[in-house]
Amino acid sequence: MPVAEQPPGSSLPGEPRAFEDFVMNRLPALYRYAHVLTGNPHDAEDLVQEALTRTGAAWGRIRRKDDPEGYVRTTMARIMANRWRRPKLEQLVDRTPDQAVDDPELLRLSEADGLDAALAALPPRMRAVLVLRYFEQLTEEETAQALGCSRGTVKSQASRAIAKLRTTMQPTDHALGGGLHG
Repeated sequence: MPVAEQPPGSSLPGEPRAFEDFVMNRLPALYRYAHVLTGNPHDAEDLVQEALTRTGAAWGRIRRKDDPEGYVRTTMARIMANRWRRPKLEQLVDRTPDQAVDDPELLRLSEADGLDAALAALPPRMRAVLVLRYFEQLTEEETAQALGCSRGTVKSQASRAIAKLRTTMQPTDHALGGGLHG
C-alpha cells in the first residue's frame, strides 16, 4: 500500500522530522522550564540537552505523541530527581565558552520581583516541587509521580519552600501571586 505524499516540512508522528520540528518549535519554552527547575542557565542547558537526547532516542516508541512537551518535561523532572540522589561531582566555571541565545521571556521571568533569586536559593528538591506544582500546575499526585516520591513529601517540601520564600522575599513582592499561599 503506497504512503500518501506529505507536504514539505510535515511528517508522520514517528518520523525523525517530527522530532526536529518539535525541538525547533519548543526549545525556548523547554529551556525556560529547565532554568526555573535548575536555578541557573548552565544546568538548564545541560538538562534540556539530556532530556532531548533521551527523548530523541525513544521518539518512535513514545506513547504520548499528543503531548511530547509533557513527556520531555516529565523526563527533565525525573533527571533532576535522580541528580539529588547522587553527589554533585562538577563545578561551575565563571564563564561559559559559548553564549546561549537570549530569550526575552526568560529575562522577564528572571526579573519578576526577585523570584528568580529566591527560587535559586532554595534546595533543588524544594525548587522542583514548586516549579511542578505552581508553574506547571501539576497536582500533588502528578508531582509525586514526576519526582518519584510520595504525595506527603510533595506537600511537606512545598510547605517548607513557601515558608522559605516568604522569609526571603520582601513583604511587598507580589511575584508569587495568589497561587502559593496555601
